Amino acid sequence: MIRSSRRVLALGLMLLLGTLGCVPLQGSNISPPAHTTPASTARLSATDIWQPPPGTTWQWQLKETIDTSFDVAMYDIDLFDAPQATIAQLHSDGRIVICYFSAGSWENWRDDAGAFPEALLGSPLDGWPDEKWLDIRQIDQLAPVMKARLDLAVTKQCDGVEPDNVDGYTNDSGFPLTGEDQLVFNRWLVEQAHSRGGSLGSQGVDMKNRVRPCRSSQIR
Repeated sequence: MIRSSRRVLALGLMLLLGTLGCVPLQGSNISPPAHTTPASTARLSATDIWQPPPGTTWQWQLKETIDTSFDVAMYDIDLFDAPQATIAQLHSDGRIVICYFSAGSWENWRDDAGAFPEALLGSPLDGWPDEKWLDIRQIDQLAPVMKARLDLAVTKQCDGVEPDNVDGYTNDSGFPLTGEDQLVFNRWLVEQAHSRGGSLGSQGVDMKNRVRPCRSSQIR
């Protein structure tokens, strides 16, 4: 279930991260793999990562048929549900396409729901019983699913991604998550998006200052 009111507010604080010297993960041996998808087949692999100027206009829609008629610079749409033809149409119209997925929760209706280890599924999200928080400390176990989602974004020619629910440490997740745990996971996501040449929009507002070395711009 999509949390509409929360999502609209969060997008108003969305951070779009470029390639301005992302700080390495201290104390972590995890590093992004080499990725060489041709730019001709995936916009996410383009050399120049999109960085929005102040005042960038955007339209957010995750459900129903995407209304492509809005005259805005950027669309934020669901990675799994948005048809390829819709993404192609938006690009043809000159729009930037950011693809949404939940990085911090398990959603029982997703095609890859069975790929998550059972031990990593925590408490249901408040008000959303079909979703459960993930143990984001276990990056090695989550990595195959998250990398596959980012690779899907490459295949679908997204210009960047927006991972949701990257604030599990502030919620009753069922795990003893700390702010440092969240920071390590969020930075890992940034590195993975950057290794594929893509922008990354974060909803982790409480984390924005500590992720600042990775950030290129901010839309409010």
